[in-house]
Amino acid sequence: MSNSHLFLKSGFPRAPLANGIGRYVCQLQRITLKYCKNNGSSKGMREFLEQDLLDFSRANPGVVVYVKPRRHRTAVMTAEYLNGDRQWVNCRNNSREEIQKWVQVLLTQAGLSSETRLRKLWHTEVPSIQGPWTPFTHQHPSGNLADYPSRELSELRLRDETATEKLLKLYQEQKANMDAKS
Repeated sequence: MSNSHLFLKSGFPRAPLANGIGRYVCQLQRITLKYCKNNGSSKGMREFLEQDLLDFSRANPGVVVYVKPRRHRTAVMTAEYLNGDRQWVNCRNNSREEIQKWVQVLLTQAGLSSETRLRKLWHTEVPSIQGPWTPFTHQHPSGNLADYPSRELSELRLRDETATEKLLKLYQEQKANMDAKS
């Protein structure tokens, strides 16, 4: 094992602000788009600003967008997240489509820096080669080829007695026993 992880921040992986438990909260707080009005390396950024910025801002009202023209500098995107992390993307000579993709990547990330060593609460000497358990682990493989809705699979479930039917049956038996005693 190398010692390169010794100088990284460490932390336990967790969803920021319990994202996914309730409603989704976009982690991107603000994005700053810096470009040069004249430089050829900022052409893609200028095209993105002219054609796609309004659509992006209308689609994501929770994200603050700053546009900063700078002289004789290359195009840059800076993203700031709710957890305080910042990400910086150099957009020199990128096309409009590439900038769209980078904006989408920054929008969907949680702001977790890649310089964090993730720790876990367990350790094993022999990790499982079978993979994690899922609700479909011990199901019969015939369900993989079935066309849904399937009459055969629904009839299999209907053959079993439901809990309500079992309770009604027990109640009727008790009632019959009480009537027989009286």
